[in-house]
Amino acid sequence: MTTTAEKLVNVIQGDYVISNDPSTILTTVLGSCIAVCLFDATAKVGGMNHFLLPEGEGSDAGNVRYGANAMELLINGLLKKSAERHRLEAKIFGGAKMMGNLRNIGASNAAFAHQFLKDEGIRCLAESTGGTSARRIRFWPTTGLVRQLTVQGQIEQVAPVKPVAVPRQKQDDIVLF
Repeated sequence: MTTTAEKLVNVIQGDYVISNDPSTILTTVLGSCIAVCLFDATAKVGGMNHFLLPEGEGSDAGNVRYGANAMELLINGLLKKSAERHRLEAKIFGGAKMMGNLRNIGASNAAFAHQFLKDEGIRCLAESTGGTSARRIRFWPTTGLVRQLTVQGQIEQVAPVKPVAVPRQKQDDIVLF
């Protein structure tokens, strides 16, 4: 019997990672930021981005920390690794309101992600956005499996992930621990 060691790859703010390696797990911690997990189950390839704001202005607009660029780079990277656009499926995480007295950037980020996916014709299978807690996400890019923990203070708790009503939805896509 062969055992493969899992490789944990951290996706930092303003970055994205793509993998077709079954031993790779992509992980990140989110507050008001959004992580979109995209995968093609047939090609067994997926990726995750982690963006801070929906869109930038001026010369800074091309920065990966903005959703518009992070999404384009993630999609194009997946297509280069044999994914097909019509088979891409998404899961969205983050968008919490971390500071009560500031503008709700998390809600703006989540709304942007939903609109972007809708405009691109990419189905969103599940999401966990909003609230006031940070989230720790682990994503298996070759299968689409996602695990999520919420972080409240110093305590991590299991958090529910809300499936989005779509045709052909798989009930076992998300495992919580």
